Amino acid sequence: MTDMLYTGISQLVTPRPGPQRGAAMRELTVLEDAALLVSGGRIRWVGRRADAPASAEERDLGGVAVVPGLVDPHTHAVWAGDRLADFEARVEGVPYETILARGGGIRSTMRATAAATRDGLVALARPRLQALRDSGATTVEVKSGYGLDFDAEVRMLEAVRELGSEFALLPTLLIHVPPTEGRAGYVRAVCEELIPDVARAGLAAAVDVFCEREAFTLEETRAMLQAAKAHGLATKLHADQFHTLGGTELACELGALSVDHLEASGPAQVAALAASNTVATVLPGVTLHLGLPAAPARALVDAGACVAVGTDLNPGSSPVFSSQLALALAVRLCGLTPAEALSACTVNAAAALGLSDRGALVPGARADFLALHSADWRDLAFALGANPVRGVYVGGQPLKETKP
Repeated sequence: MTDMLYTGISQLVTPRPGPQRGAAMRELTVLEDAALLVSGGRIRWVGRRADAPASAEERDLGGVAVVPGLVDPHTHAVWAGDRLADFEARVEGVPYETILARGGGIRSTMRATAAATRDGLVALARPRLQALRDSGATTVEVKSGYGLDFDAEVRMLEAVRELGSEFALLPTLLIHVPPTEGRAGYVRAVCEELIPDVARAGLAAAVDVFCEREAFTLEETRAMLQAAKAHGLATKLHADQFHTLGGTELACELGALSVDHLEASGPAQVAALAASNTVATVLPGVTLHLGLPAAPARALVDAGACVAVGTDLNPGSSPVFSSQLALALAVRLCGLTPAEALSACTVNAAAALGLSDRGALVPGARADFLALHSADWRDLAFALGANPVRGVYVGGQPLKETKP
């Protein structure tokens, strides 16, 4: 493959490689009048344009800012049906319990998803993933969790695998909500059948469990995550969305890659995350859409934790189809600075997925990067309603390019 030297970069801005904690999340490298050399899908050299090595081919980006490709560490991009009636009822003041009793809520999504074919799920998810990529997401995690029955869960993960030929995806088996009957048997079957089958088929990189009053208890969550570890899968948790039940502390104890949501987290959970290697993933789209308190991202950073940001793209609580918007909302709703938000959406989001080869523009890393419309990288955190991303490059290849 021919080397490609990208020039015409007003600012090349990157965090340091690897997970960044606390104050280090603000420490970005900013190179002006920069260039980027790509070879074999990897970054070979980064520096000042005047110092660039000779290259067989050069592409001038036109004097714009360049940042690493964003990583979305938390999505539910595969689903069928919609929750528009739920949305209308909720804004009119109908309680969620009433919506559930009417047949709506998450279980309506589960019914629609379970009834969909794998090809149907692929077709529905493709434009959602395209929207995320156009917004700057070059790597995206996708969870199952809307199947309930095991065949539907497997179909969701098979859909993710098929879409992996078009997008850089990380699949996660999500154990989302328990059945209305036979709860103990369901948890046992997840541990003894679903997790081993998914691991054997290579359909997921991790297992995630929703630990919440309306979902799984701490003891049930522990059992399923221990089963995941026994079968060689990484672990993640949904925790502290509405109540603090000990899920965050369990994630830290088990060495989970991340614990996500955290809207109800307090000082004890902040301290636990600051003392652990588990990434704290915050989801500002949920705060915007549901009106929940924001996760304490500012307190987490100040305590020295590693904080990531995701869209939580889903049909019910966070219809956010833009990773750039999630970054911008993290600044406005969660109290992050633009620099912290960039670190949270790149190297720290990669760490939340167990990835160390992307998120920073340094030699040896994957050549996943964004060219903005602006000459100033801070437009990535500033823009609302317009997409500041002009070009998306994965492995050094342009997947989206628009004219200046």
